[in-house]
Amino acid sequence: MAEVHVIGQIVGASEFPENDLFCKWEAHFGPAWKRLQGEVSGQTQVDCPASGEMAYFAHPIDLHFATRGLQGWPKLHFEVFHYDWAGRSSLVGYGFAHVPSQPGLHKIDCVTWRPTGSFMDEVSSKFVGGGIQLKRPDLVYELHDRRNVHSTAGGKVHLELSVILRNFDKFGVEC
Repeated sequence: MAEVHVIGQIVGASEFPENDLFCKWEAHFGPAWKRLQGEVSGQTQVDCPASGEMAYFAHPIDLHFATRGLQGWPKLHFEVFHYDWAGRSSLVGYGFAHVPSQPGLHKIDCVTWRPTGSFMDEVSSKFVGGGIQLKRPDLVYELHDRRNVHSTAGGKVHLELSVILRNFDKFGVEC
């Protein structure tokens, strides 16, 4: 079987309207893929930068996959949250990025968005916390269903990923 190693980090997040951020992440991949090693999900610590600065996470990602086909190539799903003074977590962005299919070091800026509700929903989330969240998190990367979701732009999640491909040439795949 062909193998893919993904080694890197979630560097941080920037351009969000809130400070005091943390990020939850999860790797999604198709049925032809098998995880051999590594955690497929995780959460960073909260970083509290000065206003307008980047939140640094330096959270490691280390995944090893085997595959029988290219369909369902891995992607990383992100949920960015704001942690407020009262200890509440509010969603400030969803995003995803495909793992690059070329070997080497890749710097990726993953843009995010968040769903919006009515005026009252937005006001309520400011005072009560929590924010509006998707019932189906897979809508983040399902473009067909996402077109009906009202949303607003979020910030960016910054990644550094090294991709190592093994045995792809034996299966006639050129990278």
